Amino acid sequence: MKHIMVTGGSRGLGLGIVIHLLNQGYKVSTCSRNKTTAVDDLVNNNEHVKWFQCEVGNAEQTATFVKSACEWAEVPLWGLINNAGIAKEGVLATFPNVESDALLQVNLNGALYFAREVLRVFLRQNTAGRIINISSIIGSRGYTGLAAYSASKAGLDGLTRALARENGRRNITVNSIAPGYLDTEMSSTLSDKKRDQIIRRTPMHRLGTVADITPAISFLLSDEAAFITGQTLTIDGGITN
Repeated sequence: MKHIMVTGGSRGLGLGIVIHLLNQGYKVSTCSRNKTTAVDDLVNNNEHVKWFQCEVGNAEQTATFVKSACEWAEVPLWGLINNAGIAKEGVLATFPNVESDALLQVNLNGALYFAREVLRVFLRQNTAGRIINISSIIGSRGYTGLAAYSASKAGLDGLTRALARENGRRNITVNSIAPGYLDTEMSSTLSDKKRDQIIRRTPMHRLGTVADITPAISFLLSDEAAFITGQTLTIDGGITN
């Protein structure tokens, strides 16, 4: 059994990833700022998953989580899914610094802190490993009102490419998955007009689902993907075509 860490696994895509990995036979540790009823029920009914409180973007709490999760798992760490993220909208000219700082701290610095701690674990174990960063199509396309969010996700793709070069010789792969608009809690604030507009512009004529993303995660974690690194895989129903 292999151990996978998933950040932001209490709801939405993160929770879906945790459930999928458990069904694939992995041992999963996850963290979030607050525990939800959904993740609480999951933990109470499956001994192979453990939730920890952690403020993603806080370096000290990140180090504590990684250490505690590895001690709990009692099997070698195989992978990290940097999924935790926040999204806020507003044109930059009137977007408060405190909001853009929070976006960058969680979405980019949070992923960087986790990657650093997990890479240290891989080095101590002297094993291969996998890091998958959940990016976004917003990081490669310009969208009005999403400058700070776009910057955080573009930075995440840059981090992916740099870490792939740094760690390839150790058989550690680092890749990004860039989803399009998903039918999750994060997209629930979209107006009906905006939602319909996105669906019309998507060749598949629907929003994505968690089930559209999880097979790619399974593949990138697998031995079959051992020669794939530094890549960003876009899964968006063709909207960025």
